[in-house]
Amino acid sequence: MEARRAERLYQKADAGRWKVPAEVFNNALERGAEKVFGGRAPTDTELDRYYDSLHLQDLALACACAMGREDAWDHFVREYRPSMYRSADAIDPGGGAREIAEALYAELFGLREKDGIRQSVFRYFHGRSALSTWLRSLIAQRYIDRHREIRRLEPLPEESSAAPLRAPALAIDPDRARYVTIMRSVLAASIAALAPRDRLRLACYYAQEMTLAQIAALTREHEATVSRQLAKTRRSIRDDVERRLTAEHGFTNREIDECFKSLVDDAGNLDLAEWLATGSVAEADATARKKPLRDRSMTEEPS
Repeated sequence: MEARRAERLYQKADAGRWKVPAEVFNNALERGAEKVFGGRAPTDTELDRYYDSLHLQDLALACACAMGREDAWDHFVREYRPSMYRSADAIDPGGGAREIAEALYAELFGLREKDGIRQSVFRYFHGRSALSTWLRSLIAQRYIDRHREIRRLEPLPEESSAAPLRAPALAIDPDRARYVTIMRSVLAASIAALAPRDRLRLACYYAQEMTLAQIAALTREHEATVSRQLAKTRRSIRDDVERRLTAEHGFTNREIDECFKSLVDDAGNLDLAEWLATGSVAEADATARKKPLRDRSMTEEPS
């Protein structure tokens, strides 16, 4: 890469903050460019347009994390790990995608080495999207892949069985739009039916993106209680959604699975803030203070 361009991009990315060597950052830039331009020689104008469109600070952070820079990793944990869990919970409110986020977290850290180099998934990030968007896409894709793998491994019916073999899924499911519409309606109704305090915790965590400590200060509960109640509420929502799909729409288990999958595929348009609207945090704080709950988190058994 031309030296002047390399220096400009390095400074724009603030890569020095994480002590990323210029050579490492330049290599990351060039790998991304090669992937975009498919091996052809782009013009200087094309290169500048491409490089200037990148999320360079996110790319610098990814490079530093892939190298194992402790300060960069601490920053990533503080700023991105909560959003990874929120994305997983938005994909599957019942908690099914959380373990995927946790497994991805380990892969991002790079537990394996090859030829002395950490094999971190960060090396596949080229900065064309925001780091948070890239992480959310990874979680969603892996959730879908796992769902397909489970379906693929389902045993075939007995030879004498009258049960038909399942036909391969169509590339475009004609029922998808209907499933998405129904799921959004049912999910909104399930959230609306929650107790005010349960809805408040969800709103603070997902819509306001508050930490567990901040929510605990607001609700006058222990952090462990907030975490436990959030998990309980997520399970409750999933159970209620499945019940409504069965009772109100007559869906079979297969159709319910397809409903959840359709919502995962269409997760980019979810508006959790609208569903979880509970007024401002200040108003919620006043409500919580009017009816304080005794915190039993230090004495009650974990659920």
